[in-house]
Amino acid sequence: MIKSLATAALAASALTLSSCGGDLGKEPELRVASGYIEMGATPDRPAAGYFTILGGPRDVDLVAVTADLAQRVEMHESVRENGVVTMKPLTSAPVPAKGKLEFKPGGKHLMIWNINPAAVRVGKLPMIFVFSNNNNERILFDLKIRQASAAGDQGSAAMDHGGMDMGDMGAAGADKGAADPAKK
Repeated sequence: MIKSLATAALAASALTLSSCGGDLGKEPELRVASGYIEMGATPDRPAAGYFTILGGPRDVDLVAVTADLAQRVEMHESVRENGVVTMKPLTSAPVPAKGKLEFKPGGKHLMIWNINPAAVRVGKLPMIFVFSNNNNERILFDLKIRQASAAGDQGSAAMDHGGMDMGDMGAAGADKGAADPAKK
């Protein structure tokens, strides 16, 4: 009787553990979960990139996003100060362990200049996301490309970056300090 009770308890434990989905002890994986690019309203305007990154087992920083099929990619954040929206460059963005980092309209975003027309025709841009862990871990993710929203659309994700105060990153200093850590 005791042997059959022990066997039943062991079977119940195994059944309980198997209902965990087989991922028992597996840490969440750092990954880019979704994203898209909205083209600028005119060809001379940069595109804007938005995405969500899901954190892995440890806190890390996103230190760069690059694309071989674009002239330049920069991380920025829109900030409202004294009633004026300004844009500030970001050198990194934290990705909390088991949390998420969102680049979304009105907040953190990518500015992407001169996307290769072939990538625009295909409708996606392969991008490399570089993190501060494991010797700058890199994740390749294709961001879907959308055409610019109508100018009157209040929910438009594309911003007129040309008219924004970019602090020290104005036209004369746009390339200053924009070294690409992924290509070092």
